[in-house]
Amino acid sequence: MSRDATPVPPPEPLTVAAVDSHCHLDLLAAPVEEALAAARTAGITRVVTVGIDVPSSRWCAETAAAHQGVVATVALHPNEAPESADLDADFAAIAELAELPQVRAIGETGLDYYRTEEPGRPQQEESFRRHIALAKQTGKALVIHDRDAHADVLRVLDDEGAPERVVLHCFSGGPEFARDCVARGFVLSYAGNVTFKSAGELREALAVTPLDQLLVETDAPFLTPVPHRGKHNAPNLIPLTVRAIAELKAVPEGELAAAVSATASRVFGDL
Repeated sequence: MSRDATPVPPPEPLTVAAVDSHCHLDLLAAPVEEALAAARTAGITRVVTVGIDVPSSRWCAETAAAHQGVVATVALHPNEAPESADLDADFAAIAELAELPQVRAIGETGLDYYRTEEPGRPQQEESFRRHIALAKQTGKALVIHDRDAHADVLRVLDDEGAPERVVLHCFSGGPEFARDCVARGFVLSYAGNVTFKSAGELREALAVTPLDQLLVETDAPFLTPVPHRGKHNAPNLIPLTVRAIAELKAVPEGELAAAVSATASRVFGDL
């Protein structure tokens, strides 16, 4: 679906500050300074910007160093890994960036069987295993992209031994997969698609996710929540998803925002 870049009306600000736990500041329609100012106005004081290849990971690390309240993740995205002409060289660059203090997680890595077909999957899995090892080596969180690969994501994590802090970004499974992840101590991050009419199974997963294992993200500029689906997403729209999740979880908005902030600090450190 192509995204409409027409600005949307800003939502009512949150009364308790929250965090956008996963976005792509490099892909937003607005300049970084403008996007962060709009986020702060909405009550979003901290943002995690996510790398998907060597250039974007380097950009994220530099941007996090330059802006208060922003931290970075670095990785080869599971759809990028099979396209790498030199996986060793690309991973070495990611490993070097991972040592920077503003880089708080390794990701987004994982498995994607929707866009990567069978021939590319062995290299995708090899990359995933390397990223798991890097997260453990650096003591940083692991941020996972999982699309149509639930069982194999758990298989690889169980094989390798999961790092202490694992986030399932843009959680896309149902309640059974959610229970499996929760039992392993993983954190489940929900995006704007939880507001989509078709996302009944995702809302069932949300129902079994404890507040202290839950994050909220935009994945901006993607997955803009209702009522602005199809337009460009941005961190300042997090209040829409926070309020939808608070209603679904039957907790006050402020309680959910505070829980999300506490979990983000536990996963990514002091943002």
